[in-house]
Amino acid sequence: MKMVRIYNSILIALVFNISWSQNELNLISAISDKNKVVFSCENNTKISLEFLDSKNIKFWYAPEGNFNRNNESFAVINENFHANYAITVNESASVYEIFTDDLRVMVYKSPFKIQIFNKYQRLLLGDDDSRPYTVEGTKIKAYKKLRNDEHFFGLGEKTGSLDRRGNSFIMWNSDKPCYSDREDPLYKSIPFFMSSYNYGIFFDNTYKTTFDFGKESKDYFSFSAPNGAFIYYFMYGKDYKEIIKSYTELTGKPIMPPNWAFGWAQSRGLLTNEELTMDIAKQYRERNIPCDIIYQDIGWVDGLQNFKWHKDRYDNPKKMLSDLAENGFKVIVSQDPVVSQATIEQWQEANSNDYFAIDKRSGKSYDMPWPWGGNAGVVDFTKPEVANWWGKLQQQPINDGVKGFWTDMGEPAWSNEESTDRLQMKHHLGMHDEIHNVYGLTWDKVVTEQFEKHNPNQRVFQMTRAAYSGLQRYTFGWSGDSGNGEDVTSGWKNLANQIPLGLSAGLGLIPFWTTDISGYCGDITNYDEFSELYIRWLQFGVFNPLSRAHHEGNNAVEPWLFGPETEQIAKQCIELKYQLHPYTYTLAREAYDTGIPIMRALVLEFPNDENVYGIDDQFMLGKDILIAPIIKEGATKRMLYLPEGNWIDYNSPEKMYSGEQTIEYPVSLKTIPMFVKFGAIISKMPIMQYINQIEHAPVIFEIFPSEKPSAFELYEDDGTTNNYKRNIFSKTRIESHGSTSLLEISLFENQNNLFKTEKRNYVLQIHLPSKPKKILLNNAKLKPTTLSKINEDVNSNFNDSGFNYSSENQILTIRIPDSKQKTIISITK
Repeated sequence: MKMVRIYNSILIALVFNISWSQNELNLISAISDKNKVVFSCENNTKISLEFLDSKNIKFWYAPEGNFNRNNESFAVINENFHANYAITVNESASVYEIFTDDLRVMVYKSPFKIQIFNKYQRLLLGDDDSRPYTVEGTKIKAYKKLRNDEHFFGLGEKTGSLDRRGNSFIMWNSDKPCYSDREDPLYKSIPFFMSSYNYGIFFDNTYKTTFDFGKESKDYFSFSAPNGAFIYYFMYGKDYKEIIKSYTELTGKPIMPPNWAFGWAQSRGLLTNEELTMDIAKQYRERNIPCDIIYQDIGWVDGLQNFKWHKDRYDNPKKMLSDLAENGFKVIVSQDPVVSQATIEQWQEANSNDYFAIDKRSGKSYDMPWPWGGNAGVVDFTKPEVANWWGKLQQQPINDGVKGFWTDMGEPAWSNEESTDRLQMKHHLGMHDEIHNVYGLTWDKVVTEQFEKHNPNQRVFQMTRAAYSGLQRYTFGWSGDSGNGEDVTSGWKNLANQIPLGLSAGLGLIPFWTTDISGYCGDITNYDEFSELYIRWLQFGVFNPLSRAHHEGNNAVEPWLFGPETEQIAKQCIELKYQLHPYTYTLAREAYDTGIPIMRALVLEFPNDENVYGIDDQFMLGKDILIAPIIKEGATKRMLYLPEGNWIDYNSPEKMYSGEQTIEYPVSLKTIPMFVKFGAIISKMPIMQYINQIEHAPVIFEIFPSEKPSAFELYEDDGTTNNYKRNIFSKTRIESHGSTSLLEISLFENQNNLFKTEKRNYVLQIHLPSKPKKILLNNAKLKPTTLSKINEDVNSNFNDSGFNYSSENQILTIRIPDSKQKTIISITK
């Protein structure tokens, strides 16, 4: 018994040494230099606070007192928010205080605790009183005070409600086919979230981190990492948009896709041959359904992944691509991050050059089971020498005429939580437990940087499934394998969950995103039975920035396969997407500049309306259009919430609603509930079969006048180069000022910034309840004409002006040439 007691005492002592909580710590000193202060505790623990500016702070907690990390941040590219920023640390008997123009940071000495207040003394973020941190070996966990009325949003592409409160999440990129509406983790790891208390946290740790927003306790929330440097960034903002802007400044701007990427795209798992590709293209053009992109899934390759066309499936790929391009189609091909052992020549080359991740146990290339192509080597994109090798390979199809890639299976696939053997992989920059979540990011970085190297100044199209924070600098996103694999017609919950999942992706700086329209999973055995769900998925999907219809295997999801009614509804929805292209593309520039997504959770536009916190099935398209997709089978009505302001039914503009109320809205199969704000100005274009099909097409402004001033700034660039990064673009501002008797529309001179817009006309579609008495164009009377005359030669005649009023539609249509100068239209009501 005595020996047992001694053994237990030793065991307790050992545990005590590796597991302790921060509330036992007392501060003994603080050393500050410029914008940084390091606090030291009695047991060598240190914590560093680095002020990037007056609102943003980098925290680094080091239990052993060493500020070391294995790798520089994969996500953070800028910590210099304010040049030469400096702080002053004030010490009193019990606390250190740091004041900025926006924050008051209090660091208590005994016990150690940090609280952050805004300048009005409102507590923003505070350590938990009982245990700010715990340490168990290499695992560190931070505990923060949780308020009863606090809500959380973010973590990127996660399932469940937008409001993360009461739930916990794991960051471990995972291949989860047919995932449920509550499944976690998924494909992407974005350890960034925001609180209703006006702050955001980015936890920059690439290991398998966890987040608990009050599931474990109603008194605190927590985040933890099993290993690695414990670094997180605190970001304060007056609203969520300002916080996202800080996160964008920290991790980089999202690259803009080519303008044609905002068109419609068609795909299929077995869309991997020339004949089928050409037939789909032919059908789209004959049926006059707009389409810009046709994808080729991984079966296009002769061997995984040698980037050579499968000879049995493509007779003349160069000619195929050329013929498609002449008809407005762009082809995107899939790539996987592995080389199959069956692709002997490429595998031997990569293996001999040590381009694969290594099995730590054997010192040889790790033998990765792969869903197709047999066992493979996992390409180590963290190794610098790999980049040029991969870049030359992927350039082969680009030289043939391919326009871009979708990088698939980059988790890497089949390395989910249960696949613990993958942890034996050793990469150039570290073991797999550290690299796993950034593996896809390192791949996407190589793909984009090599594309830009081989195709100077050309805008890349690259869409990815697996990613980590910072992906926006290189790629776009899609939501992976959604849908109900057991019964494709029962995928209504899967559809419903794609809405908050996509909105949360936007909050995590993935502004250019799409769901797989139709859902990826499940065999379609009865197209009539599946048609309703297909329509509803498409009605949501056309508002995704990168709309793509895609389904597994040879389950075709082209609109005409579902019957004439479905085809017609789909055609109208896709045409609406194309009409809204100038509006969406303008939002794309805003996303590049600020990080604010195109599809916006209601909390982004209405952060002070607590009614929107729990709304997962509505969103804003920009700041002016509200969309409420139908997600219930057999729906004939839709309950929806209208936030503050006044709203116009886009489907029936004569109907108007006041905000801050829930309404019951009648729907049919063809209905998409859409509402626009009073005063909204929506830029549009004529329906085209592909982007830029019509030269000198008019710019259409649809105006919903209000007595309050409103404005819109149309953004335009060449659409295909990286000149936008050098601010080579055009912006055209349009303003509307109204009163009970007069409406004035002002079109301002183009801000050309070296990009000149083509000759064209402006067409204004103004919603007015009655015919105007008089219309002046730059003080000259404008003459009435017919609607057919307004539309006549609108792409070639740039001299005629006129107006038409439709009493039936209550729309005033005005046509004027784009003079590139300031133009004022005065409308007497």
